[in-house]
Amino acid sequence: MSSPIRAVIYARYSTDLQRDASIDDQIRACDAYAKRQGLDVVETYSDRATSGASLMRSGIQKLMRDAQSRQFDIVITHALDRLSRNQADIAGLYQKLQFAGVMIETISEGSIDEIHIGLKGTMNALYLKDLGKKTREGLRGRASAGKSAGGKTYGYDVVTRRAQTGEPVHGERAINQSEAAIVRRIFRDYANGVSPKKIAEALNREQVPAPRGKHWGASTIHGNRERGTGILNNELYIGRLVWNRLTYIKDPETGKRVSRPNRQEDLTITNVPDLRIVNQGVWEAAKARQGTLKSKGTGTAVWDRRRPRTLFSGLMRCGCCGSGFSKVQKDAFGCSAARNKGNAVCTNMLTIKQRDLEDRVLEALTNNLMEPEAVRIFCEEYTAERNRLANSAASDRKTKEAELARVKNDHAKLIDAIVAGVPADQVKDRMNDLDRRRKALEHELASIEAPEPVLFHPSMAARYREQITMLIAGLSEADQMLGSKEALRDLIEKIVLTPSQDGAGLDIDLYGAIAGLLHLATGVSSANSKKASPGESEAFDILDKTVLVAGAGFEPAAFRL
Repeated sequence: MSSPIRAVIYARYSTDLQRDASIDDQIRACDAYAKRQGLDVVETYSDRATSGASLMRSGIQKLMRDAQSRQFDIVITHALDRLSRNQADIAGLYQKLQFAGVMIETISEGSIDEIHIGLKGTMNALYLKDLGKKTREGLRGRASAGKSAGGKTYGYDVVTRRAQTGEPVHGERAINQSEAAIVRRIFRDYANGVSPKKIAEALNREQVPAPRGKHWGASTIHGNRERGTGILNNELYIGRLVWNRLTYIKDPETGKRVSRPNRQEDLTITNVPDLRIVNQGVWEAAKARQGTLKSKGTGTAVWDRRRPRTLFSGLMRCGCCGSGFSKVQKDAFGCSAARNKGNAVCTNMLTIKQRDLEDRVLEALTNNLMEPEAVRIFCEEYTAERNRLANSAASDRKTKEAELARVKNDHAKLIDAIVAGVPADQVKDRMNDLDRRRKALEHELASIEAPEPVLFHPSMAARYREQITMLIAGLSEADQMLGSKEALRDLIEKIVLTPSQDGAGLDIDLYGAIAGLLHLATGVSSANSKKASPGESEAFDILDKTVLVAGAGFEPAAFRL
């Protein structure tokens, strides 16, 4: 008796306008079709709310993999367009299934052959093109009316309501006040000189939900100006709806969509003043800071866009609430949250003069963060950790060397057995296993560094003080200012400002960035370590492996000024 013909069912629905139950309807109809034909259904594949314009669907991909391994003989689907509406994709899919010896049967068209592929593929491609055109015109109409043309924008809620006729009204928006406050904060901080990275870090520390529900990133904030992406580039925040910035087209090589900017004349722009979140002054200040990046011919313009406006902008934190400190007066800093969110969030209304802050921090950088006693403690901690790791590596080496000796000994015994008359085919597999293990052990042993004594640069603290003095002097030199600012900022993890116990001023806690401090103290980078003298090479060894010490719990230095 011949075995039954194995069949599988594929079902798909494409948009949220169709019911999820339509999958069940298709499967039920295909299952009845299979029974009428005497076919044995062995598997069912489906893709929910997925466009047929691409084969990048989990269900169809699994179906194709199973077809290549000959797990079934026939694919049953409701209609050919359920498999794909793309002409090239359906032709390629048909060829692959034919090669695997798999037929296609549909309830609508019956057995599929080359004629169906040509005619239906063309019809489906035309349908997709026409559907895309109609959809685009519909979205353009929505945008012209000031309504949402698709997607959710951070700062707004989608409003669901019905017209008097009972029909759903799509595209309505309303301002989400809690998200709008975050948008205003981002614009204010950025206009005050805080970088997108630092803004994102602050939002993440405060566990503010990001637009996609995960974590904030710098790109979420700065986006791409030309494409209008990112919080800082969304003109809807000033009541100006811009639609059709990008055209999406499928890459025939990858099957994935790529975006291309449209011409200015292709944009649809509509004023929606009721949706304004950011006032014009703050928007223009943010745009002014962004816009200076275009002027690459002048050093000042690039600095304004890419670097903080003051020496320690973005590094200051309020010791009461953890929010950033920003310019609140012409020459003074204060807690942003206390001023922008009220005393329910933070009561720290004290300010500090810019000159006072910078003088105190620079003094601490010079005389505290790399003072000799701190260097001694660091070296002791580092030495203890390196020795622990060296002992662990030595123990691992001994274990592997002992195993390698056993493997070589066992291999030699098998050779002696062959010489003594044991048939080679009886021990061949065992010999091959031992040889593979020998090679693996030799490779592992070659990659284990032999433990070396840990030495330190004898004048690390002195070199640090010499280098930082030069950096501070460079702040007053036009040709050195930018480089000196960047180098000094690299030495600082954060600056925490907390009201003093008597309430008369702010205490400053300076947290040093250990990697930056060591870079400056050793004067050796990865680029020139090979040219370093013996003492400098030892110092570079410290810097190169600092991550090991940090992993062991060695924290950056912190000093109260």
